[in-house]
Amino acid sequence: MAQLNFGGVEENVVTRDEFPLEKAQAILEDEVIAIIGYGVQGPGQALNLRDNGFNVIIGQRYPSATWDKAVDDGWVPGETLFDIEEAASRGTIIQYLLSDAAQIAVWPTLKKYLTPGKALYFSHGFGITYKERTGIVPPPDVDVILVAPKGSGTSLRRLFVAGKGLNSSFAIFQDATGRALDRVVALGIGIGSGYLFETTFKKEVYSDLTGERGSLMGAIQGLFAAQYDELRKRGHSPSEAFNETVEELTQSLMPLVAENGMDWMYANCSTTAQRGALDWWKKFRDAVAPVFEELYDSVATGEEAQRSIDSNSQADYRPKLEEELKQLRESEMWQAGKTVRSLRPEMHAKLV
Repeated sequence: MAQLNFGGVEENVVTRDEFPLEKAQAILEDEVIAIIGYGVQGPGQALNLRDNGFNVIIGQRYPSATWDKAVDDGWVPGETLFDIEEAASRGTIIQYLLSDAAQIAVWPTLKKYLTPGKALYFSHGFGITYKERTGIVPPPDVDVILVAPKGSGTSLRRLFVAGKGLNSSFAIFQDATGRALDRVVALGIGIGSGYLFETTFKKEVYSDLTGERGSLMGAIQGLFAAQYDELRKRGHSPSEAFNETVEELTQSLMPLVAENGMDWMYANCSTTAQRGALDWWKKFRDAVAPVFEELYDSVATGEEAQRSIDSNSQADYRPKLEEELKQLRESEMWQAGKTVRSLRPEMHAKLV
């Protein structure tokens, strides 16, 4: 593990140069990695581990659409695909990749298979951090570890196939065997992480819940909607409003920011855009800072976790969720986006 300087702050990180795949394979050569759940993170992590030569099996409810998806991905029932209990009994490392709500529901079934020396792996710190609310309390004689890719399982898989990596955080909540560090880093390398940076279960879930509700999804949708609505109110067409709000950001600017940083973007845009961006960014920061403070406090107190648990436990949650998503999907802005995307050159070529 190396220490790197991030803006004057030293952090512990692991790169693929110092911890090559061959080392990860050697550490886990006698392990059976049982991935419980084949929804959001499961497919990407499972397929990457399998392609990297690890011994992987899947535990999934049958019958289900995700069981069928696992079969389509090449997992063989009775050989590498089992029901949840059978996979948990066979695994020496259990990757618990069900949704937070499903983890709570399945925990009474799963915990009896956590025999001494096994490892319980998460990709989200929710269940452990809020254990008083979730009831997820692992036995003391198993390793409890976390690798959290900084993106969706789909992105993890796409980047892996392209020969790239998605950065991940890692954490150790419980080291019962003395091998927790080797296990967690080897798994992080095995799933295709670009580099790994150290955190804790609590910090992972606090930053993750804040990010999802903030700049990654909640705040960005709010920002999009506010600018789009203002442009439409002022007489701009849906196409113009969408292109200036979303399309230019996602298709032109963000890839460049990802490659070179926002400072580079500021230095390489027109002088008019540069002046305006420099003049206005602090006003936007100051406007949303109180919202982020409120959001983080809500995460830290467990209010956000409880809201999630309560919502997901309602019998009619799925229909209500679909109605909310439908309203978003059918809004003018995202209907305009659907049309704009169909007119991109690469999409147009597919259409004709």
